[in-house]
Amino acid sequence: MRPFLDKVMPEAWQAAEAFSSAIRAAVLERGLSIQESELIKLRTSQVNGCAFCVDLHAREARQAGIVQQQLDLLPVWRETDVFDDRQRAVLAVAEATAALPVTEDSEADLWGARAVLGEEAFVAAEWVAVTINTFNRISILSEHPVRPRGADGTIVR
Repeated sequence: MRPFLDKVMPEAWQAAEAFSSAIRAAVLERGLSIQESELIKLRTSQVNGCAFCVDLHAREARQAGIVQQQLDLLPVWRETDVFDDRQRAVLAVAEATAALPVTEDSEADLWGARAVLGEEAFVAAEWVAVTINTFNRISILSEHPVRPRGADGTIVR
C-alpha cells in the first residue's frame, strides 16, 4: 500500500482543498447548480474508476436532491430520457474531461454542451471536472479505502 498523499504532505492537501473551495464558490456564481456539480463529480469519478470518490459523491448527490433513479442510471445516461438537457450537457463535459485525449465525438459533445449551458456555466462545468479529476488521482494513488455504510450513510463497523 502506498502512503496517503494527503497525510504525508498535508500542506499540499490543504492547498488542494482551498482550490476546490474556490472553484465551488466560483461555479455557483456562474450559474452551475450544486446538483449539476455533483453529477459531474460522480460521473467523472465513475469514468476514472475512483471507488472512494464514487462512494462520497453518490452520497453528496443524494443530499443535494438528485433522485435515486438518476443515480442508478448515471453510467448509461445516454441511453435514457431521465436527464434534462442541462444535466446531459454537464455529463458530456464530465466524460470528455475524464477521458483524454479529446476525440472528435467528445469535441462535438463539448460544443453541444456549450450551446446548452452558455459560456460561463460551460467553463464552470469544466472547472468542476478538472478539480474532481485531481481528487480522483489523489484518492486512487493513495488507495483511499471505501468503508461499508448503512442505508443512512453512517459507517458500519
